[in-house]
Amino acid sequence: MSNSTAEEKIRQLTKELQEHNYRYYILAEPTISDYEFDMKLKELEALEKEYPQYALPDSPTQKVGGETLNDFKTIKHNRPMLSLGNTYNEGELKEFDNRVQKLLGSTDYLYICELKIDGVAISLNYKDGKLVQAVTRGDGVQGDDVTENVKTIRSLATVLKGDFPHDLEVRGEIFMHRKAFEKLNEEKAKLGEPLYANPRNTTAGSLKLLDNQEVAKRPLDTYLYHVLCEERDLHSHYESLQKIKEWGLKTSEYTEQCKTIDEVLKFIAKWETKRKELSFDIDGIVIKVNNFEQQNELGFTAKVPRWAIAYKYKAETALTQLLSVDFQIGRTGAVTPVANLAPVFLSGTTVKRATLHNANEIQRLDLHYGDWVYIEKGGEIIPKITKVELAKRHEDAKPVMMLSACPGCGTPLIRKEGEANHYCPNELGCPPQIRGRVEHFISRKAMDILGLGEETVDMLVSKGLIHTVADLYKLTYNQVVSLERMADKSAQNLIKGIEDSKKIHFARVLFALGIRYVGETVAKKLALSFKSIDALASANFEELSNVDEIGEVIAQSILDYFAQKEHRDLVEELKSFGLQMAVAKDEQAVLQSNVLQNLSIVISGVFQKYSRDELKDLIETNGGKNASSVSSKTSYLLAGEGIGPAKLEKAKQLNIPIISEDDFLNLIKSADKPNDVKPPQGPQSLF
Repeated sequence: MSNSTAEEKIRQLTKELQEHNYRYYILAEPTISDYEFDMKLKELEALEKEYPQYALPDSPTQKVGGETLNDFKTIKHNRPMLSLGNTYNEGELKEFDNRVQKLLGSTDYLYICELKIDGVAISLNYKDGKLVQAVTRGDGVQGDDVTENVKTIRSLATVLKGDFPHDLEVRGEIFMHRKAFEKLNEEKAKLGEPLYANPRNTTAGSLKLLDNQEVAKRPLDTYLYHVLCEERDLHSHYESLQKIKEWGLKTSEYTEQCKTIDEVLKFIAKWETKRKELSFDIDGIVIKVNNFEQQNELGFTAKVPRWAIAYKYKAETALTQLLSVDFQIGRTGAVTPVANLAPVFLSGTTVKRATLHNANEIQRLDLHYGDWVYIEKGGEIIPKITKVELAKRHEDAKPVMMLSACPGCGTPLIRKEGEANHYCPNELGCPPQIRGRVEHFISRKAMDILGLGEETVDMLVSKGLIHTVADLYKLTYNQVVSLERMADKSAQNLIKGIEDSKKIHFARVLFALGIRYVGETVAKKLALSFKSIDALASANFEELSNVDEIGEVIAQSILDYFAQKEHRDLVEELKSFGLQMAVAKDEQAVLQSNVLQNLSIVISGVFQKYSRDELKDLIETNGGKNASSVSSKTSYLLAGEGIGPAKLEKAKQLNIPIISEDDFLNLIKSADKPNDVKPPQGPQSLF
């Protein structure tokens, strides 16, 4: 075979197999047999081996995986992946349009309407046209590196074509078509295995598989909708979508330009009816101002862009029968009733359970065993019972009553005055509470102990190996490796993860203790104010209440926690194992800085070097105060990209200094000269 013939044959087979891959894995509508496909794939593999110079970077032979990962690295996004504001009614959408019109001072703008795909948000980074990194949305500031798994998606180009930028980030959605999902479940059913819950959860789970050969078998697809790059002179969102296509990436074919809000409403109404005809699930419509210059002018609020909004379709409802009620115990001892239902298909998933919240909700519904109930998904996710079909109630039906004793340990339940929940007071001896506290303690934002999941925690508690979180630090390798399905390497990793957690900073240890009402942010404020667990434990009500944003309820909860000898003993035990119960020296220098003392700073926009939360931490740990709105008492407006126009205008009116991220960082570097703090010069010209 001549070189030219081989090159042409490789191109032909590559294109043909890509089309068959799409039909098989994405549409679940194959047009050739598995045997025919495999023969063509082997022919291509042989040609690529003999003529490697002609093998294409996006060849189907490269989409089969082959690497087993140990874990997923956490990667910080170059720019935060912000969420959108949601609305469920036309009135709020018209209010959004009025705000856009008022802020722009014009009606000369276009909207782009896109289907809101029910999938997993992803950020793809290309260097010189090659996919080098794929990161999940995560918490918006950082996500998981799932590059090797994403490379196996057959509809995604790992190499761009055309006139692409040197450095490009494209964002979009990874999802699964319904037919492909159903085919996966058919295969699970044949094997007698539990079925997958829904396409979105299956997509998310697929991306987190450690073996990308398994990921390659999953029928994942992508639609991309957002471009971030400095090298292209793009003027509008619609123009950027056209560029995405030119570079060989997939965009949704259902996107439309709308000149008025009435046209937007027509688009929404059309797809509310037609969405069931789609091959994939959507839960709404995304509306964006098209022009980039106008987007910049509109800016951002603290959490969402002002130039975009998501219209969410109202939840579908279904009628099914209540079979029984379980009562679950959380880590704080709160009892949550959960309804077990006759399986019913709703919004793309089979629903079998729904939360009943508390005794008040049971009473409100006047719920009886055997009732036929209407259920819907709150925000298309969490099933809930909305009402009872009284006409179908059996005359002998018995009412659902709240338990009087804990189902986990048999202790009589209590209900504090003014609270909706019932509680089990047996904090130290109730197995569900012990499990809940341990799961909270080891969670990512607390002690972040790798290798320790819910199933392992359950085994450790069930076997009596742990009764408190302190018992984790007594575990030995021999105890762990003897657990069911615990391999040698997993046991080693678990023991190492527990040991490494001793380096976690004090604020996170404090959060991990699970003191009622002491969340992540409150724990940081307490650590900043008291510097050590001993100082916090000995603080009185007035001292606690005087801490910024620590109210009476939190102060009393802290006093109640340390009033119990068991809690004081637990803290001492954790100290003895070497956990950080005071602000470490490497933090102390920052925490003791008063360079921003008596300064009130407002943050607005998106920043390059730090997230908004990180900047807020820097303000607080250097003695300053975070303010939410600009006033005459504001010391600085810390302005990022897409700053809110109202804040900017008010700052100018009040002559408040407007500083950039770099100005702010230079400001806190002057911590060694606290009496010489002066407003940074020059930044106002940037705005």
